[in-house]
Amino acid sequence: MDYLIGDVQGCCDPLDKLLAQVGFTPSRDRIYVLGDLVNRGPKSLETLRRLRSFGDAAVCLLGNHDLSLLAVAHGVRKLHKGDTVQEILQSPEREAWLEWISHRRMAVQEHGWLMVHAGVVPQWDAATTLQLAGELERCLQGPEAGDFFHAMFSNEPLRWDAALTGHRRLRFATNVLTRIRFVTTDGALDLETKEGAGAAPAGLVPWFEAPGRLTQGVPIAFGHWSTLGLIDRPDLLSLDTGCVWGGRLTAVRVDGGRREVIQVECEQAQRPG
Repeated sequence: MDYLIGDVQGCCDPLDKLLAQVGFTPSRDRIYVLGDLVNRGPKSLETLRRLRSFGDAAVCLLGNHDLSLLAVAHGVRKLHKGDTVQEILQSPEREAWLEWISHRRMAVQEHGWLMVHAGVVPQWDAATTLQLAGELERCLQGPEAGDFFHAMFSNEPLRWDAALTGHRRLRFATNVLTRIRFVTTDGALDLETKEGAGAAPAGLVPWFEAPGRLTQGVPIAFGHWSTLGLIDRPDLLSLDTGCVWGGRLTAVRVDGGRREVIQVECEQAQRPG
């Protein structure tokens, strides 16, 4: 059986409970974790250990918190208040963990679902999404990764242009795949608004409601947006249900068998920020 799982963020105990509840067996089953593997929760390093131990049975995407960890490790930014990745950075296996993280995926399309951490800009179709995800993966795994982290923390450009090159192209791809929530009605990114879908300022719409979205009709699964909560539609799965904020950790079975949503309560409760 195959399951998609929302943001874990270092909440290893709820992850263990969720996997026990579905009877996960690595030799038989596969999980797809939709990014933000670490940070804010109490057991980031243990979460990585658990996921790595599953080998190919765990397909893990990278989210904004995972990329932030890599940027800290490259000396580009400092830890923020509330970050809980110190165990990883201080581990004797630090370099091995950073290597493992940097070799995770930015987007996957399997079982009829296009999987990303945050979303897809309206101007991209599925093929373009996977192409740009691949470009970003190669950068993160190559010798230019450090230079890119120095250029990664910016909101510009806000609008897609196929002629974008270099760090501007990769930064736009990063912001879409790991940070997008709202866009303007003509398709530009808004990376400041974090409220739920019903609280958008005038002129903004959730990315999945953008007019003319080229992935319309392509089933997409994503996390990242805890204030959005669970969306379970035939063409859309929103799976960040706020585990780290005291909500739930959510999985959905997608292997063609009986569609099933599985959730466990999370005791860990951080304050959003």
